[in-house]
Amino acid sequence: MSAVARTFKIGGDLEVNRLGFGAMRLTGKGIWGEPKDADETKRVLKLAVELGVNFIDTADSYGPDVSERLIGETLSPFPKGLVVATKAGLTRQGPEQWLPVGRPEYLHQQVEMSLRFLKTDVIDLWQLHRIDPKVPVGESLGAIAKLQQQGKIRHVGLSEVKPHQIEQARKVVNIVSVQNLYNVSSRQHEDVLEYCETHGLAFLPLYPVAARKLAKPGGTLDVIAKRHGATV
Repeated sequence: MSAVARTFKIGGDLEVNRLGFGAMRLTGKGIWGEPKDADETKRVLKLAVELGVNFIDTADSYGPDVSERLIGETLSPFPKGLVVATKAGLTRQGPEQWLPVGRPEYLHQQVEMSLRFLKTDVIDLWQLHRIDPKVPVGESLGAIAKLQQQGKIRHVGLSEVKPHQIEQARKVVNIVSVQNLYNVSSRQHEDVLEYCETHGLAFLPLYPVAARKLAKPGGTLDVIAKRHGATV
């Protein structure tokens, strides 16, 4: 069996290491509000980049706005080679509460806010966090296609979608990545993974260690990691 390359080019030009940094937990409990220690959070971000992380994934709904703001305050201007991805399309009503909103004017507004919080002129990878069942995906992504043409978004991705939804989206804008739930115990999106492999799209696994459930001390992944002198 051939060795897996250590890097992957998202969209053909954003070369990232296969192990990235998910920034959802930079916030307070329930992905809501400020972290207990903002200075410690910023130190973690800096250390991650110093250790070689060159892909950070966040979203406007983490906090909301907290994760993006901390990333911007800590890392902007972003060092050469660092790819920062964000998402929009989920609104927050409180801790652990999420509601999809895909109205074009709302998504346009959120892209502008993300640029401001991240302190950048262009978003490397913008992802539709969820498809709003009340809004045709073509309408949602039509606004994003215009922002991409304006140079405010480099690449576009999707999150928690099915193959036929990817096909619909690709009729409106070039899709380069998909982020779906996937780990050793959750394989319901094998068809999406196969679609991405077939069409050369980046597949970004959501909850790769199931929010620590698969990485608890003494668990299966912990045992495997110790065999290889690694941690989880």
